Amino acid sequence: MGTYKLIASIGFVLAFAYGCKKNKNSQNNISIENLISTARIDEPVILDLKKAISDINTTEENLNFKIPFQLIDSDEDGANDQLMLLMNFEAKEIKNIGLQDILITDSIINFPKRTQAEISYKIDGEWKEREYIGGHFTNTNELIVPPEHKDHSWFIRYEGPGWESDKVGYRFYLDWRNATDIFGKKTNDMVLQNVGQDGFDSYHEPSDWGMDVLKVGKSLGVGSIGMWVNGKAERIAETSSLESKIICNGNIFSKIKTIYHGWRIDDKQIDLTSYLSIVAGSRMTHEEILLSENVENLCTGIVKLPEADFISQSQPRNSGWGYIATYGKQSLNEDNLGLAVLFKNDDLGEMTEDEFSHVIVLKPKFKKLDYYFLGAWELEKEGIKNKQQFIDYLNEMVERLNQPITINELATK
Repeated sequence: MGTYKLIASIGFVLAFAYGCKKNKNSQNNISIENLISTARIDEPVILDLKKAISDINTTEENLNFKIPFQLIDSDEDGANDQLMLLMNFEAKEIKNIGLQDILITDSIINFPKRTQAEISYKIDGEWKEREYIGGHFTNTNELIVPPEHKDHSWFIRYEGPGWESDKVGYRFYLDWRNATDIFGKKTNDMVLQNVGQDGFDSYHEPSDWGMDVLKVGKSLGVGSIGMWVNGKAERIAETSSLESKIICNGNIFSKIKTIYHGWRIDDKQIDLTSYLSIVAGSRMTHEEILLSENVENLCTGIVKLPEADFISQSQPRNSGWGYIATYGKQSLNEDNLGLAVLFKNDDLGEMTEDEFSHVIVLKPKFKKLDYYFLGAWELEKEGIKNKQQFIDYLNEMVERLNQPITINELATK
């Protein structure tokens, strides 16, 4: 028998979480089930390390069972408490596996990097009024936005944090605009590290990797946070301070946290924390919001452009997920682009619009709210090419959200 070992980082977690040694022949088995009648590719499966693992039995039989995985610190306490697996399922498939099938190998597995998150800002230059002159870009895990910063200060590369999967990239403006934009990608490779390095806004022109494909203007772009006030969607513009942090920059999952301190809006001043995350193989960004107080008129939406058709699907309350979407030749490259926001029907206050955006007003519960947004550009590798394909894709995403993967622990043997 050769010498086999747990991947180092997971072994470190388990050594502290599970000090009691059980029978060496025991094995933690779990059943993971796809409840829907269609296949699921690149499905994230999240296991709670504290509940799912009580012992690891090292055997030779399953060494070739290699599932991409990533450790996650879900509560930001410095300890990884979740294990995310990236799995494929056939229709109605049930997978029964032992955790050692996933974790044991005789060498460190380098899974391809399929997500990324970054913040890049300038150093070694100087502020002259509201512009940053000279210097060079460096990446950071956390940035407190200086008071001098505004739009087009030349201080933050592509003007805000960025995140991407192998399908699509996103950014949001880390200034008074606070709107989300889309980088359409022609490649599955990670590209953000090079965007804006050859000219501050060079990404507006087509390149080998792709380009900025969305005209945001005064709208909600896609999925931007706003407040519905006096018949208008007002983005997060006036705050007392603003900070953003890379929570996770992993191979299959990446996440950004942004805190808007003292958002002054609608005769209120509230603190809002945003978590934006993306999973490998997915176009969808998950937006999770925490508020210092409940509000009845939080909103999000999609830019309203004449070249695109509006699409919506919503059901009565307590009926899962719905969406609003647009599709048409609305990209900056004048080709087909689909945009969507997916929301829980139970959170929906109203569907409406203003001069610039299609809007959904959402009602947080217990100071929390979450939704998804996405962009689908026809020039992606194996991209969506027409409106019906886009609707079919959205309906599939809704079905997956409405019927999540189920995980059951099986008897230990």
